Amino acid sequence: MIATVYPGKLIGAQVAPASKSSMQRACAAALLHVGETIISNPGHSNDDLAAIDVIQKLGANVQMFKEDNQEKIKVISTGVVPVGPEMNCGESGLGIRMFTPIAALSSQSITINGKGSLVKRPMHFFDEIFPALGVKIQSQNGFLPIQIQGPLKAPNTITVDGSLSSQFLTGLLMAYAASDAKDAVIKVLDLKSKPYIDLTLAVLNAFGWKVTHTNYEQFEFLAHAPLKEVIEYTVEGDWSGAAFLLVAGAIAGPIKVKGLQMDSTQADKAVMQALQTANVSIALEADGIQIGSTNDTALRAFEFDATDCPDLFPPLVALAAACMGVSEIKGVSRLAHKESDRGLTLQTEFAKLGIQIDLEGDIMKIHGGVEVKAATVFSQHDHRIAMACGVAALKANGPVIITEAEAINKSYTDFFDHLVQLGAKVDIG
Repeated sequence: MIATVYPGKLIGAQVAPASKSSMQRACAAALLHVGETIISNPGHSNDDLAAIDVIQKLGANVQMFKEDNQEKIKVISTGVVPVGPEMNCGESGLGIRMFTPIAALSSQSITINGKGSLVKRPMHFFDEIFPALGVKIQSQNGFLPIQIQGPLKAPNTITVDGSLSSQFLTGLLMAYAASDAKDAVIKVLDLKSKPYIDLTLAVLNAFGWKVTHTNYEQFEFLAHAPLKEVIEYTVEGDWSGAAFLLVAGAIAGPIKVKGLQMDSTQADKAVMQALQTANVSIALEADGIQIGSTNDTALRAFEFDATDCPDLFPPLVALAAACMGVSEIKGVSRLAHKESDRGLTLQTEFAKLGIQIDLEGDIMKIHGGVEVKAATVFSQHDHRIAMACGVAALKANGPVIITEAEAINKSYTDFFDHLVQLGAKVDIG
């Protein structure tokens, strides 16, 4: 798919997409909950659909229905009981890292696979940790496909390296909670992306499991009342996807973004800090966030630490391009193992738009305040790169053509449609 985004102004209101971080965790919890779970406001990105497929492969019965004109999903589960020899997590990094420990609760041998960029992403932590959990594993030198056979047995204490990703820890926390590992302790070294673990704990708590931590260094599992036979869970709005709408509003608005929780534990809520530092006009209203101004308020360069929220790099680069001066974003080391090597990808594709990006160790410097050029850019099959270029195009001196733009389907299928609804001109071909 080729998307051509033309420069222009935005106006109106848009509801944020459903959070795939919340949706995928809800699917995992629904699988582990022996009973019935009703999930409201379910997402429909490729990652969300992959999560639904995985829990069905692991034994859940999933039914989609509408109630009061709202989409919902009913999940009926008896626990992890794989119905086949393989599960495929699509291109979801969270999916592969979270569902693999959960699948290991079963004694059945199962092959875990993915596609696209996921087959190139390292999974060596499974090889390192699973033997200590009593799980047999065979991988391709730390890459997919992986074959495992449980059941996972929680030792009294295990130590996990949290420096690469918090997603594997999310899977362990869910698997331990569901197996009622009351005497088990998970110790974590150098945990990154702590807000994502907050989200995991919030989902576990919403279902009725009790997990506590000490400074994110030690996690323990407490006794809890029996889980309800029927649990209802509502997927919150996605700050990751909404970050692109908010930045679009900041540089080409004003617009209103609805459906976001200001008390959310999602890491990417931190985009609000960066927007405020960049002198963006923001008003928190009862029905949403009003962002951008009819006045030509000068946006200024900003500094931001994205170590715990690396998915914010792409939208913040689009913001920085519109800001006067050199913006600095910390956390480049977290970008190497995404759908693309995002530090290099952002540098390469934004150079085509006339925006200079310097990578200096863990710091990215974006030289903003210059004219964004009309150009043809390549998503590099990375959903967030496609969306970042689409947002930057709103302030370009001509149309920006984005090739392989279907990458957006991984997380935000309606992204270009939402821009059009806000008044942008976008041609899809």
